[in-house]
This record gives sequence, C-alpha cells and structure tokens, in this order.
Amino acid sequence: MTFRPLHDRVLVRRVTAEEKSAGGIIIPDTAKEKPQEGEVVAVGSGTLNEKGDLRPLDVKAGDRILFGKWSGTEVKLNGEELLIMKESDVMGILTA
Repeated sequence: MTFRPLHDRVLVRRVTAEEKSAGGIIIPDTAKEKPQEGEVVAVGSGTLNEKGDLRPLDVKAGDRILFGKWSGTEVKLNGEELLIMKESDVMGILTA
C-alpha cells in the first residue's frame, strides 16, 4: 500500500532513540521519550495562496527534520509506525 499526503501534510518516520544513556546505562522502552527528530517519507503537493497559485512545501522526501513533542498523528502503514503532520508543525530541517 502506498500513501500520498494531501495539501500541506508530511509523512514522517521517527528516528530511533539511543538505547543507552551517555553514562552507559541501558534505558528501558517505558522510560524513553519519543524522539522529536524524523525523516520525511512523503509530502503533499502544497497549499494555494491568495492568487490561487500552488505553493510547494519547503520540506521534501529524505529531509531530516525536528518537530514538536506533541506534533502529528500516529498511523500504522504496512506494519510501520509513522506520523502525519502539517508542515507548520515542522520546526526545521537538519543539515550536515
């Protein structure tokens, strides 16, 4: 099954969190916070401006992004847990 977000929505795969703390302590799943970093899987076509022109999104598939702690809606597609969020929930794009 494939999924294509509509308008200004973005499909995101969370980046896995570290299993150990900086001091080497293994963190159990119940104590881990969900990561606020992810990889964009797919993006919508964009939004219409006042003139009716299509404004493409600033993010694209493959971008690594940061987003808010409570951003997005969790969905399960093809057995994988993903997030669907609006582009406005994205705080920024990470670059190397």
